[in-house]
Amino acid sequence: MQFNEAFKLALQSLWANKLRSILTLIGVVMGVASVIMVITLVNGANTYVSTKIISNGADVFAVRQMPGVIFSAEEYFKYQKRKILRIEDYQAIQDSCTQCGEVGVRLDRIVSVVFNAHSSTDTDMRGLTWTMVSLDNMDIALGRGFTPADDSKATHNVIVGYDIVDNLLGEGDPVGKEIRVGGIPFTIMGVGDRKGKMLGQSQDNWVAVPITTYQQTYGYNDSLDIYARASANNAEAMERAKDEVRVIMRARRHNAVGQPDDFEIETNDTFLDIWKQFSAIFFDVVIGIASISLVVGGIVIMNIMLVSVTERTREIGVRKALGARQRDVLLQFLIESGTMALVGGAIGVLFGVIVAKLITIIIGFPTSIQLWSVLLGLFMATATGIFFGVYPASKAAKLDPVVALRAEL
Repeated sequence: MQFNEAFKLALQSLWANKLRSILTLIGVVMGVASVIMVITLVNGANTYVSTKIISNGADVFAVRQMPGVIFSAEEYFKYQKRKILRIEDYQAIQDSCTQCGEVGVRLDRIVSVVFNAHSSTDTDMRGLTWTMVSLDNMDIALGRGFTPADDSKATHNVIVGYDIVDNLLGEGDPVGKEIRVGGIPFTIMGVGDRKGKMLGQSQDNWVAVPITTYQQTYGYNDSLDIYARASANNAEAMERAKDEVRVIMRARRHNAVGQPDDFEIETNDTFLDIWKQFSAIFFDVVIGIASISLVVGGIVIMNIMLVSVTERTREIGVRKALGARQRDVLLQFLIESGTMALVGGAIGVLFGVIVAKLITIIIGFPTSIQLWSVLLGLFMATATGIFFGVYPASKAAKLDPVVALRAEL
């Protein structure tokens, strides 16, 4: 039997037994859909993390009291015992680090913002030095960023995100309007570029004020996040700058020789490595669940093919009586089981992509469809069908034609 003829017979068998085919393919569809969905989501998240969440450039690193990501309460309480980073630490790095280009500071807190009768809650308030506009890759869409004068004079100028403009200010030029941030009046001097949403959370609901104004308002007991850019954009310059900052900080904090740092120096790669570890664990768990679905789907396919062999015993006997060889019958049933699984795989790919895109629409989680993931899903489905179709096909191929013909008499 030619391959195309066996393929047509397989499709005809699927179409003739629609309900049975649907029930047979549920496991394969679920398994492949899970694989496609998780790969699409993980790839999209990886792309987003590398391009947007990590907003600083590859030549920027941060100095903090504690790591940006903490995995347990024990770690948190251990890091909380460290001395906080103060403005004097920032000034020491700024003055003494010869391998650093720019140095800046950032602090964050949640506040409410009010304009006339409109207000916003859960707004991220950022206290920044004027250099952080560059270090944070903050694109100014309207107006201007901070200047050294804003830092030195502790001005009540503010840069806002587009949520403030869209939800509070309404029509007209926002620059020059006065808003109240945490109950304190500020004049808008700039508007940051739109960032969109991530996991359903807007990235544009923020305001930024000079660090000196922030500290005069909320005190000096919050630990600073200090950012520094290496003097050149290469790995060697980055390591030299980090080493110099480490020496400066250890000297200021009186860390003895052999004693570990009581502060953290982190780069973008630190967060990317943590994210990749997390996404790899998530990927492995979902792939494990998907594999169980594929195995269940394969067992169902095997059982259905065994039923099909029993139903078509006479057909097999006639084909063998007319000269069909064992390998012809074996090939026919393998193609049928493989085709059945391939159809389920195609449906699973489509379903997985649709679910991933719905997640993007509903909660804003990024997705990225990769051709290799689609091909992988189809290959896994087809391989599952062929593997679990070997036993039924072998049983059909080994039927004695005389016995097969008698079975229907």
